[in-house]
Amino acid sequence: MATTITMPQLGETVTEGTVAQWLKKVGDSVDKYEAFVEVSTDKVNAEVPSPVTGTIREVLVKEGETVATGTPIAVIDEVGAAAAAPVPAPAASQPASRAPANAAPASSNGAKSIAGNAGEETALRAASPAVRRLAREHHLDIRAIKGSGTNGRVTADDVLAAANMGPSAMVGQAIATTTSPATAPKAPPPSGTSTYAEPIPGTMVPLTQARRIIAERMVESKHTAPHAWSMVEIDVTNVWKWRTREKDRFERETGYKLTLLPFFIRAVVESLTAFPLMNGKFTPDGIYVNKDVNVGIAIGLPTNLVVPVIKNADQLSIKGLAIAGGELIDKARRNKLGVDDLAGGTFTVNNNGANGSWASAPIINGGQAGIVTMEAVVKKPVVRDDDSIAIRQMMNSCLSLDHRVVDGYVASGFLADLKKRLEKMGLEGTL
Repeated sequence: MATTITMPQLGETVTEGTVAQWLKKVGDSVDKYEAFVEVSTDKVNAEVPSPVTGTIREVLVKEGETVATGTPIAVIDEVGAAAAAPVPAPAASQPASRAPANAAPASSNGAKSIAGNAGEETALRAASPAVRRLAREHHLDIRAIKGSGTNGRVTADDVLAAANMGPSAMVGQAIATTTSPATAPKAPPPSGTSTYAEPIPGTMVPLTQARRIIAERMVESKHTAPHAWSMVEIDVTNVWKWRTREKDRFERETGYKLTLLPFFIRAVVESLTAFPLMNGKFTPDGIYVNKDVNVGIAIGLPTNLVVPVIKNADQLSIKGLAIAGGELIDKARRNKLGVDDLAGGTFTVNNNGANGSWASAPIINGGQAGIVTMEAVVKKPVVRDDDSIAIRQMMNSCLSLDHRVVDGYVASGFLADLKKRLEKMGLEGTL
């Protein structure tokens, strides 16, 4: 019995995926739940498990090709059906005599009987999809990299170290760590190209699939949602002092640094409750107001932009938000985010101030009504209500909104409410 495998939908708003790498080839055996292909979207890279045990009969989509979700990408002959099928004659370019008579049969995980090929497969599986992708972006053959991880696993640090060594050093490393010509590194990238992480003036930076899709999504958002923009200045002195008092103890107890972000998110979710249209989205049938408050955190990475989501953020304390946000940020930096981590966002927060930004106009995440920023906290002389002048910790907060969902009245009300809550927050309450 043949089973047709289709491009999975890796996220509720994802409509297409790219075959990043086939982990199995035609003729390889595959166990049920064993990964056989790596798929890439603008949200995540993921290994797709086989739903059946059998043999890869046909690969329908080439590596690097992008197809819509639900498109057939491979055919697998299930165990039993594959055994009953006639064995095809070997190709002329690969005569049957190539394999020695005493070669071991293919194992259940698809390892080849030829020692060199089996070694290559093992080397490829000894690294995570993210590490393999990193190697491809640096134009490196991962089979030529000596792994420093558990059981010789190649890590991201190994790839970056190899990239810094240069092509000639990589050749020397390959000779020292392998004995098969099949493991020789690929030729260095042609002149005039570089990786996204290492831009060189006067050269062309090739687009990764994620960067290409991010560009398409940003253009789509700007063309679809009429963006409007507003900003308020917030006195965060009291919150800043509160965070300063608590940060050392918090880090000792939880292992995560206490930043201003969880305080800000807590104020945001309270303001979303007061202004529920800001937690809505535009549809052809009307404005849908989300029941759940799921806050996405925009995180910029060297080669990507991801927005993992804190689910039911309105039900978490400041401490809970700090831990949940810290876990997601850590996973993002280690390329460990899963599909569930990236799905379901209803509103987005962006901490541009971490890089010193004073004001910005972010692009709305598709399917949401707005995105709000934390800008840099700076000391400024401020005129108080009693006309005295004091040095205060001040921060701008910028809101981009979908004008189809809300008008300036609601948006400015949301920002004013956010400002009031943050300025009051440091005077009372606990983490």
